[in-house]
Amino acid sequence: MNKLIVGVDGLLKRLLMALMAAIVLVVCFQVLSRFVLTTPSSITEEISRCLLLWIGMFGSAFAYRTGQHLGLDIVTRKFSALWQKRVAAILTLAVVLFALAAMTFGGGQLVMLAFELKQMNAGLGICIGWIYLALPLSGLLIAFYGICQLCSLWSEQALPSLGEF
Repeated sequence: MNKLIVGVDGLLKRLLMALMAAIVLVVCFQVLSRFVLTTPSSITEEISRCLLLWIGMFGSAFAYRTGQHLGLDIVTRKFSALWQKRVAAILTLAVVLFALAAMTFGGGQLVMLAFELKQMNAGLGICIGWIYLALPLSGLLIAFYGICQLCSLWSEQALPSLGEF
């Protein structure tokens, strides 16, 4: 199980690094084309929007994996260790169910509908479903990490560390 988690972590880190590098290059080209070449590129704004959406969705999965997401533990810190573990398990289960139901299933329905209706992005000329695909994929990642966290809580073994980014 730990090898799978480490492999998924590595893929997610590489994907986020590639997306960040791509958005930096696209925005730099947009600035260059607008101010130096005086012929602004119309496609770069749309590409940067799509990249930002993908970065936001996969970044949320990464934040969930690293525990950097928003969380309030003011009340739960006052509980005993047993109750802290129980509350953590309940909340993690709620996250998994939300990620599977809303993000993966609902996002998958949205992607299929976009492909079915052949909704096209005017700026890029691609089907909007490819852009929306970030939602169910990141939902699967969040659910995967949540299930790993539940297994970790159950077996009382820590998840493998994420290592250097």
